Amino acid sequence: MIFLLDVDNTLLDNDRIIADLSEHLAQSFGAESRDRYWKIFEALRVELGYADYLGALQRYRVGAMNDPRLLMMSSFLVDYPFAERLYPGALDVIAHLRRRGPTVILTDGDVVFQPRKVQRSGLWDAVEGRVLIYLHKEQMLDEIEQRYPARHYVMVDDKLRILAAMKKIWGERLTTVFPRQGHYALDPGKIAAYPAADITIERIGELTNVDFLTLPGTPKVSRTQQEAS
Repeated sequence: MIFLLDVDNTLLDNDRIIADLSEHLAQSFGAESRDRYWKIFEALRVELGYADYLGALQRYRVGAMNDPRLLMMSSFLVDYPFAERLYPGALDVIAHLRRRGPTVILTDGDVVFQPRKVQRSGLWDAVEGRVLIYLHKEQMLDEIEQRYPARHYVMVDDKLRILAAMKKIWGERLTTVFPRQGHYALDPGKIAAYPAADITIERIGELTNVDFLTLPGTPKVSRTQQEAS
C-alpha cells in the first residue's frame, strides 16, 4: 500500500499563506496593487490550470517596472516560513503512515515555488524525497504507477474533484481520503458536485486513527508482516 499526500490545504495551511501574502501586498504596495496582483494570479491560474505565485508576480512586474520593492516581494515568497504553516499533526501523520507503507507527496504546481514550499516546510525530508509535482496530477496516474507500483493506493486531498477523477480510473485499487480543511473543502457547491470520498475527516491529524488494514479493497496484510516491512 502506498500513501499519496497532497500539500496545499491538506498538510499545509495554504489559506493562511495566501492571507499573509495578501496582507504583505497591501502593506507594501497598497490595496489597489494587491487587488491587481490577485486578478493577475486568478487569470494565470485559469490559463495554466494551477497556482503560479511567482509567474503572477512576473506579470505584475510588467506594469510596475520602476518599483524596486518588487525585488523584496519575491524574497517574501521564496523565504516564507512554510514550516510554521503545517497543520497540527501533519508530520506525525506522515510518520504514522510510513509504518504502513511508503508515503509520497503528490501535488500540483510550478517547478520553482512548489518544490521550495515542500522543502522549506519539512515535507520533503518527511517523505524521504519521494515527491511528485505535476501540472495536473489526476492525469498522471500511469506515470505514478510506474514510479511507485502498488496493489493499492491511498490518496489524501482536500479537493473532491481530484479524488473523484482518480477514483474513476483506479476504482477499488484506490482509497480516497477527504480532509475538510481550506476553502475548497468547505465550499458547499464543490462538495455537492462530486461523490463523497471513501473516508472524510475534519483534520489531517485524525488520519492516525484510521485502520487502513480493515478497509474494503485494501490488500490484507497481517500486522506482523506490516511491522516487519
